[in-house]
Amino acid sequence: MATESKSSPMFWWLMFIVTTIITLFMVVYVDEWFWLVLPFSLTSLAKAFDVI
Repeated sequence: MATESKSSPMFWWLMFIVTTIITLFMVVYVDEWFWLVLPFSLTSLAKAFDVI
């Protein structure tokens, strides 16, 4: 039996906040490229809610 080490939800909340700030920055300054950060932001949100 393999034991999984679960990562801390606090880490994923921090990642979500950081990537959301980066996304907002990119929407303001380089709006045609903001979508590049969206997968990181949404994945970290899902990990913070322990969905995946």
